[in-house]
Amino acid sequence: MLKEGDRAPIFKLQGLDEKGKEREYSLTGFSGRKVVLYFYPKDNTPGCTTEACDFRDNLQKVVGKGAVVLGVSPDNIDSHKKFHAGHGVNFPLLSDRDRRVATVYGAYGQKKSFGKTALGIIRSTFIVDEKGFIKKAWYGVKVEGHVDEVLEALGG
Repeated sequence: MLKEGDRAPIFKLQGLDEKGKEREYSLTGFSGRKVVLYFYPKDNTPGCTTEACDFRDNLQKVVGKGAVVLGVSPDNIDSHKKFHAGHGVNFPLLSDRDRRVATVYGAYGQKKSFGKTALGIIRSTFIVDEKGFIKKAWYGVKVEGHVDEVLEALGG
């Protein structure tokens, strides 16, 4: 698990931009900007849809604090396209098919769901500062109220 002050692991992933166009994203491409990087289990599921819509609805507040939002899941680009279009997602969605990036961020591993333990995406959010360090890390995120926590941690 990553903690505040750790260097954020560098990555390159395919994704969709805010307009639904496919392109490659890298953490280094956001050097000098704050990044809200959140990992979610699956497109078009109730909790993941709520979380994406909360970020969508509060995106201008996040941008006003000098940050960008990147959503990451193991879903493929076609799934992201449907999710993006169906819910008006206005920030990039990245595809981590092999869960490699989620693993290095500690967002993939053993988790308990409906009383069963299995490997999966651990709903997690990271704020990466302008210099590429973890400013804040949340693991096992509860969706309700989470965007407010992110906004508070981004500060003024």
